[in-house]
Amino acid sequence: MSMFFTIAAFLLIVIVIFQIAKASEYVSVLKGEEQSFKQSNKVNGALMIVFLILGLIGVYWCNKLLYPRTTLVEGSASIEGEQVDHLFWITLILTGIVFFATQILLFWFAFRYQYKENKKAYYFPHNNTMEIIWTSVPTIVLLILIVYGLRSWFLFTGDAPKNAMQVEVTGHQFQWNFRYPGADGVFGKKYFRDIDPANSNTLGLIWKDNGALKQKADPACFDDIITGTLYLVKNKPVELLINSQDVIHDVGLPQFRLKMDAVPGTPTRLWFTPKYTTEEMKKITGNPNYTYELACDQLCGNGHYSMRAVIEVVTQQEYDVIMAKQKPAYFAAFPDKDPANQQPAATDSTAAPAAATAAVRTTRDTAALALR
Repeated sequence: MSMFFTIAAFLLIVIVIFQIAKASEYVSVLKGEEQSFKQSNKVNGALMIVFLILGLIGVYWCNKLLYPRTTLVEGSASIEGEQVDHLFWITLILTGIVFFATQILLFWFAFRYQYKENKKAYYFPHNNTMEIIWTSVPTIVLLILIVYGLRSWFLFTGDAPKNAMQVEVTGHQFQWNFRYPGADGVFGKKYFRDIDPANSNTLGLIWKDNGALKQKADPACFDDIITGTLYLVKNKPVELLINSQDVIHDVGLPQFRLKMDAVPGTPTRLWFTPKYTTEEMKKITGNPNYTYELACDQLCGNGHYSMRAVIEVVTQQEYDVIMAKQKPAYFAAFPDKDPANQQPAATDSTAAPAAATAAVRTTRDTAALALR
């Protein structure tokens, strides 16, 4: 109903403007063209000042209304993203100064230098000094901003610190999958012909021998963990190894101020260091439902709007517990190979985490033996 009234109000405004324009034409015919021109000229000059004032009020009002809804309020959630925030504010201040200066002068000049009978326009066709100034100054400023931006870009996409954890991010219409290397710390090989979502192999991990392709199963795959949630550790660098299975997607990390394309056949990478856990951000923002998100920032099809994943930033201790509870993807596809299904579950609450950790550490060897 509110949409109906909005459309009706808009149409009514259009009709009113049209009628005023028609009435103005009739007045110009009755008063004479010259007299009508002088009158409309004064009205237009005054309206320029009105538009200027209303426009500045609108800018202030929109900023006051919408700024609290942005992620700028809480600041960057990654150490490296602080550079992006810094560059953004520098750019915003510079462009803001230019915007207000040019817009205020534009409307003021339209009012100040409106047509008058005894005033003659001064023609100013050329000035080399002014042209050099208004060409060189913006060029230098933009060059500085580009260099600053490239410096940050080379940092994010360069070599990650040696202590960085690695997570493989794979996008496909319309979902994200995250793979962890497991207890051996090595990502297993994968092959696109082995992709089989129906049998729990969404990434094409090489779990079986393939004589036709002369392909051997890769034991490093057996303990790899695949999740739908991205788990990160506070103050620990993480390197994302980014892939796509179908079309171009984009790993968008708005709270961390970073993004990177996921391109089919061309792996990309990105690293950063989370500053706050999810629980800390809930307190900082005062929002008990706050979540970090990974969104697809590249239009990738009719389900693009739903392609997002939750990011959980936790402490190292919490991360170790979470990973100990995760089952390797191999056991999800072959539950009969899972040692947990072949041995009685631990009843001692203190022994359970240790048993889970031990099971994960022996996954690769157990699965390799099972294939023989």
